[in-house]
Amino acid sequence: MSILEIQNQIHKAEADVGRKVGSTQLIAVSKRQPNERVSAVLEQGHRMFGENQVQEAGAKWPAFRDQFNNVEVHLLGPLQTNKARQAFTLFDAIHSLDRPKLAKAMARLAQEVGQCPRLFIQVNTGEEPQKSGVLPSDADGFVTECRSMDLPLAGLMCIPPAEEEPSLHFALLAKIAKRNGLAGLSMGMSNDFQSAVALGATHVRVGSAIFGDRPY
Repeated sequence: MSILEIQNQIHKAEADVGRKVGSTQLIAVSKRQPNERVSAVLEQGHRMFGENQVQEAGAKWPAFRDQFNNVEVHLLGPLQTNKARQAFTLFDAIHSLDRPKLAKAMARLAQEVGQCPRLFIQVNTGEEPQKSGVLPSDADGFVTECRSMDLPLAGLMCIPPAEEEPSLHFALLAKIAKRNGLAGLSMGMSNDFQSAVALGATHVRVGSAIFGDRPY
C-alpha cells in the first residue's frame, strides 16, 4: 500500500470522528527494511520514520539525512541506558522512555549537551511481563518524576497485547495522558491505526502496510 493510501485512510478516520484532518502524524516504520525500500518512500516525499534499534539507525540514517532534507527519525524500540548518548545524536524523538534509570541518564545528557529528543513514556497497558513500559498504576508518578528532571515529555506510547481489543488500550492511554496534561499519543500500527486515530492518536506507527513484509 502506498504512503498516499495510508494517509488517505488516516484522514478519513480523522474526519469520521470530527478531528481536524491532518492532525495525526504517520511514522513509517523502517526497521529491518532494505535501504532501497526506504529510499523509495523518501523519494515520495515522506519524512518521518521509525526504527527499533540504535545500531541499525546509526548505520542507515546519517547517509539518508545527507541526501534528503527535513528527515525525522523516531526510536520506537527499547533503549539501553548505555546507548542513550548515541540515541541523542540519532533521533528526533524517543517513544520508549520506560524507567527511572533511563530518565536520569537522559536528564544528565540533556544538561550536558543542551538539548534532548522529544520523549514519549511507554505505558504497558496490558501489564504484560515480557513487554517494556511503566504499568498504568505507576504512570502518573513517573510523569511527575520525569517533569521534575525537566525532561521534554511529548506524550505517551503503548503497544496493546496482540490478542486483545486494541481500542480498549488506546482509550486507557488517552485517559492517562489527559489527566497528566500530555497531548501526544503514539499508538496504532498497521492493523489498527484507524481505531487509534478515532481515539486521538497524534502519531501512528505503520510499517508492513507501507513497506511490505520484512525480509529475515
